[in-house]
Amino acid sequence: MDVARGTHEYGDIHLDILTLDTQGITVREDALAIEEALEIRLSGTEPVITMRTPGHDRELAAGLMLSEGVAHTKDDFEVIDHLVGQPNVLQVVLKRFNSMQAERLERSSLSNSACGVCGKKKLNLDAMQGLAPLAFSTRLSQQLLLSLPGELYKQQRLFEQTGGLHAAALFDTSGQLLVLREDVGRHNAVDKLTGWALLNDQLPLAERIVLLSGRASFELIQKCIMARVSVVCAISAPSSYAVRLAREFGITLVGFLREGRFNIYSGAERILGSSYALSYNAEDKRPA
Repeated sequence: MDVARGTHEYGDIHLDILTLDTQGITVREDALAIEEALEIRLSGTEPVITMRTPGHDRELAAGLMLSEGVAHTKDDFEVIDHLVGQPNVLQVVLKRFNSMQAERLERSSLSNSACGVCGKKKLNLDAMQGLAPLAFSTRLSQQLLLSLPGELYKQQRLFEQTGGLHAAALFDTSGQLLVLREDVGRHNAVDKLTGWALLNDQLPLAERIVLLSGRASFELIQKCIMARVSVVCAISAPSSYAVRLAREFGITLVGFLREGRFNIYSGAERILGSSYALSYNAEDKRPA
C-alpha cells in the first residue's frame, strides 16, 4: 500500500487507507482535508503562521486584518498577494499602518487554526470599542432559518468528500446563499468569508445572515461584529462569552439550528417580534 499515492486536488488529497470492520480488512481510497501552514508577512510586524486549507488565502489574510481592526476596506491594502513561486507565503502591505496597530497585533499574536484566540497574549477587544449595536430592518421567518442548513450542506463539497472541514456561509434575507468558505479551522472559514466581503466591497454585512457549520464561540462572534453581521446562526451550541457579546452588540444569535428546530440566545425580536425581546444585565455584562 502506497500512502503517498493519490491526487492532490483543491482542498483535499486522495490516498489509500485500511478500513477494519466486522467483515474484515479492506483497502480503499479516502479523501483527506489538506492542512498546510500559511506564512503571512505583514510589513512592520513579525511573520504570522496559521494552519489552513489552501485556497482563498487573500481572503483569509484580509479577514484577519479586519478582525484585528487594522483594515476595513480593500483600499487599505497596498499589497495582499502570494510571493512569486511561494503559494504558502502571503505578503501584506497596508497603506496606513502605525506603531499602535503594530503593537496591538503583537499583543494579540493574530491566530492559529485550532482556535482563533488560543496562544494569543491578549484578547483583541480594543477594535470593538465604540462600535454601535447592530441594526437589522428585516424580520426573519422560522421557515427561512430552518431552510439554511440544507443549503449549506448541499454546497459543502469538500466536507462531503473528507468529513473534516468547517464551513461559514453568507445568506441574504431571502435565504439565497451568496458565498461559502470551508477550512480545517472554523475561524479561518469565517475570516475567508469576511475577507471575501472586504475585498469585494460588500461590507458592512448588516442585512446578511452568517451560518456556522459548528459551534459559535467568542472569536467567531467577535469576527462577525467587526464585519457588522447582524444575524449569526450555528448548527451547534454557542459559548457563554459568545452569547454575552451577541447581546451586548445587538446580534441575533441562533444555535442548534438543525432537525427542524433552533434556540434563540439573543435578538429574538428579529424573528418573533418585540414582545419576545430577551433581557440582558448590562451592569455585569453577563446574559441575564
